[in-house]
Amino acid sequence: MRTPDRWDTARATVAIAVITALVELIISVFEPGPWIIRGAFFSTSWSQGHDFPLSLFTPLTATLLHAGIFHLLFNLLILLFCGRAVEGALGPVNLIILYVAGAYAAAFAQFAVDPLSPYPMIGASGAISAVIGAYAMLFGKNRVPVRDPRLALWLNVLWLLAAWVVLQVAMGIVVSAGQGILLAVGAHVGGFVAGVALARPLLLWRYRTA
Repeated sequence: MRTPDRWDTARATVAIAVITALVELIISVFEPGPWIIRGAFFSTSWSQGHDFPLSLFTPLTATLLHAGIFHLLFNLLILLFCGRAVEGALGPVNLIILYVAGAYAAAFAQFAVDPLSPYPMIGASGAISAVIGAYAMLFGKNRVPVRDPRLALWLNVLWLLAAWVVLQVAMGIVVSAGQGILLAVGAHVGGFVAGVALARPLLLWRYRTA
């Protein structure tokens, strides 16, 4: 499939990016600490039943919170690059479904990895991981000299996952230096897997209901 190169078919992607940036701007005017505590996802909120049922919404509110301007800009850059192409293929409604599913898949994955973790999980990386996973499935190219096209596709998917995790680790080192912030690798993998799993069904759903 050819990658779409038009922005008029990426309105949902741009809207998500703008809303995320505006929330970061508003929070930066005030003391960000209390906002992060209220909006971040905590594994213990599910394992120990803290703040239920409000904690059911924290996988979404956490996507609006970031550990600084570099964390925000990096995530939005990746979102706009991959989201434009994915939304062009899936449509705006399915892009939003994919993004929300990625946010919850990231939270469930992080919860499964460490259900008693006392550390907050913030950032849109998990939801964006779903967009990247869908991008890999829809637009992945054969970068490995193998004859089986399916094997080539999955090798490309794994390559993108590895590259995304490495980039996040590098960004985490830069952003979290001296701040005690930990990288939620499980969340990134969980969101990516959700994107891989949902890409084709959402594509078929779009054209069956067209």
